[in-house]
Amino acid sequence: MTGEKKKKKRLNRSILLAKKIIIKDGGSPQGIGEPSVYHAVVVIFLEFFAWGLLTTPMLTVLHQTFPQHTFLMNGLIHGVKGLLSFLSAPLIGALSDVWGRKSFLLLTVFFTCAPIPLMKISPWWYFAVISMSGVFAVTFSVIFAYVADITQEHERSTAYGLVSATFAASLVTSPAIGAYLSVAYGDTLVVILATAIALLDICFILVAVPESLPEKMRPASWGAPISWEQADPFASLRKVGQDSTVLLICITVFLSYLPEAGQYSSFFLYLRQVTLCISCATK
Repeated sequence: MTGEKKKKKRLNRSILLAKKIIIKDGGSPQGIGEPSVYHAVVVIFLEFFAWGLLTTPMLTVLHQTFPQHTFLMNGLIHGVKGLLSFLSAPLIGALSDVWGRKSFLLLTVFFTCAPIPLMKISPWWYFAVISMSGVFAVTFSVIFAYVADITQEHERSTAYGLVSATFAASLVTSPAIGAYLSVAYGDTLVVILATAIALLDICFILVAVPESLPEKMRPASWGAPISWEQADPFASLRKVGQDSTVLLICITVFLSYLPEAGQYSSFFLYLRQVTLCISCATK
């Protein structure tokens, strides 16, 4: 077993070294420096910081647009978005293996952030586009693939943890900042700021993020087409049942995130309505 592990580590190092050599030889689009976890961290932080700023303005627009069914519509919008993300994630992952990570990072961030300016232009279009944007709202899948390209196996858990921690940090800080700016300067300024940060993220990907998967390392260069199994979102679910340990872990994660997702989708709305009730009672 020890000999097999050493062989596996040597193979991983060889693959990583080959990628670095190809990148240095000009086998990938230009960026700033070599591909690193920090590129992925910046992309994730900017995207979710922009969305976090919109927590308070979104609740206001949601309540104004659907005053009688605020909780129901909030759940439906996020439900449709999540379902589309589940269906499209394997296909986008498989396509990024063929066409590279950078182009799909740009695609996913652009379409995920596209609804932001619509919040003030047309609320109905905003909620329609945010639901349909779930098809491309799989930035995490591409980011994790980007990180896997540039790290060895023993480094990945640390790298994934850094990406996840950055995501959490962006969502912890941005709603409070957005709420303060909304109260002090109005929702319009918050939407403009969030749009500017989203554009900054897109520009960062275009200018600074180097490709992590050189063309010579892609399956397309080996003549391997994308199979339906790679794009099938239910293929992974079928494989889960083959290993009892993995199945138990998946069930545990599902039951853990299910109530958390329900709480997240309604908690801020609840606080908003309670605040409004208290304000009316004190007047």
